[in-house]
Amino acid sequence: MTLSAPPSSYRQLLPYLRPHRRTITAAIACTLGFTLFWPLLGWLAGRVAEYIGEGNVEGIARLAAWSALIFLLRGLVQYGQDALMARAAFATAFDVRCQTYAHLQRLSLDYFATAKTGDLSYRLTEDVDRIGEVVNKVFHQFLPSVLQLLVVLGYMVWLNWQLTLATFVIAPVMAGLIGWFGDRLLQVSRRSQQQISNLAALLTELFAGMRLVQGFAAEDFANYRFSQAADLNRRTKYRAEQLKALQFVVVGFLEAMSVLLLFFLGAWQISQGNLTGGGFVSYIAAVAMLIDPISLVTSNYNEFKQGEASVDRIFELLTLQPSVQEAPGAIALPPLTGKVEFSGVCFAYESATGDRPKTPKWVLDQLNLRIFPGETIALVGASGAGKSTLVNLIPRFYQPQRGQILLDGVDVSQVTLKSLRRQIGIVPQDTVLFAGTVAQNIAFGQEEFDIQQVMEAAQVANAHEFISALPNGYFTLLGERGVTLSGGQRQRLAIARAVLLNPTILILDEATSALDSESEALVQEALERITCDRTVLIIAHRLATVRRADRILVMERGQLIESGTHPELLAANGRYAQFYAQQFH
Repeated sequence: MTLSAPPSSYRQLLPYLRPHRRTITAAIACTLGFTLFWPLLGWLAGRVAEYIGEGNVEGIARLAAWSALIFLLRGLVQYGQDALMARAAFATAFDVRCQTYAHLQRLSLDYFATAKTGDLSYRLTEDVDRIGEVVNKVFHQFLPSVLQLLVVLGYMVWLNWQLTLATFVIAPVMAGLIGWFGDRLLQVSRRSQQQISNLAALLTELFAGMRLVQGFAAEDFANYRFSQAADLNRRTKYRAEQLKALQFVVVGFLEAMSVLLLFFLGAWQISQGNLTGGGFVSYIAAVAMLIDPISLVTSNYNEFKQGEASVDRIFELLTLQPSVQEAPGAIALPPLTGKVEFSGVCFAYESATGDRPKTPKWVLDQLNLRIFPGETIALVGASGAGKSTLVNLIPRFYQPQRGQILLDGVDVSQVTLKSLRRQIGIVPQDTVLFAGTVAQNIAFGQEEFDIQQVMEAAQVANAHEFISALPNGYFTLLGERGVTLSGGQRQRLAIARAVLLNPTILILDEATSALDSESEALVQEALERITCDRTVLIIAHRLATVRRADRILVMERGQLIESGTHPELLAANGRYAQFYAQQFH
């Protein structure tokens, strides 16, 4: 097998540039027009020098008029170049950002269990912005500078090829140095961007855990962790600036030496009669026109190397594949009656490195279970018994390694994820609320909704009363994560969200475990309303909340070891009876 060389990082951006090719083409046309003015400016400088030497005031006035027109036209095409390219660059960055976010949403939950939120946020903001800046500078600065170099050098060859040949003596040395510095900057930039991502991830972690930090008086420890991460980032950034500073010194010295050499050779060419004084002034003007493009090419090359690290980090995300994927030809799941069946299901989580262990530690081991439409099932067991894993397999948050999960006899692996999850409602232990109004949070996932239906769902969830007491009722804006609401209020909003979805299968994952007795009573009353005529799976450590279940299933080490009603399991005096005795005696 032959291994081909990996594609250039920037080549991966070509599909994102193609939709904007008309804008880019127009910008390049403006760039070409802008470039053609440079030799003309050099010629004007030489003619002005000659007219000054002759004292030709009329000629100078005539050249001034032509110069004004030339600068006006040059400014117009420069504006077109800059404005058009900025539009294309920002549109490209927008496309990359949106596609990357959409791709991340398709990844399975096992990826987000280990991914750093701060790192993902940094890639979608800073890294994508840098890609947009690089695309903009390629056409806004780099390409015009390269064209300017070529055109002006051509004009210099036309004026005096001997002088131009001499200027090329030092060019290979400068090009080699620029390349060497660029490679070093790419390495340092990759380290720097990884460290700033780590810093962003640490900040996300510390801000989310501020209550814990203050509660344990661990401010000094948190400050130490933050300062260590910030110092690593500082040192890497300083190393990059050191490299750039050294590069400008070295390249600047070589530029100065080349100018001195040029004056010496120019004087010699004039003495030999190969060049006039006006021609030499024009030549010097052309050389001056090379300084800015050389400087821009140098600095842009450095930025392109730094931007290459950002491109790599974005496309690293885009190459990730979800562990749970829709089967080819997946069908839409028909409306369910609520029958759920597990047949020989085995499941093990991936290791931290993302690899399947050779000898899996099964979280669910040969699990068989049948739940009938409208039945309420309670799952009981110690932490780690497999309760949450079992319910997470139904909406295909994870994929079992063996066995089948059937809904109304249909294998969930053969249906589209959207049609599957639209018929399953989840009320989690920790309610997630988003920035927006109360109504938008209840109708989460719906761009348009009926406020009357939202209010009816809130009434079922025992949430209407406290929502009505808020400053703007259902249109009250909630802060980040809804921290202004109590735990019971947030939980009732989660129930209202599930009610509005009207699912056939409802999963209650420790929905009352973190509530006080008063809030728990309100939430429990709401739950009893919404469980009618649905298939319900309840995970609960508080056994008082599962007494009314049609069946209680006791799990241990990934297997079902007991099944029955509350009285039946107490009478059996098995594992459930032990749990009950521990909580109530």
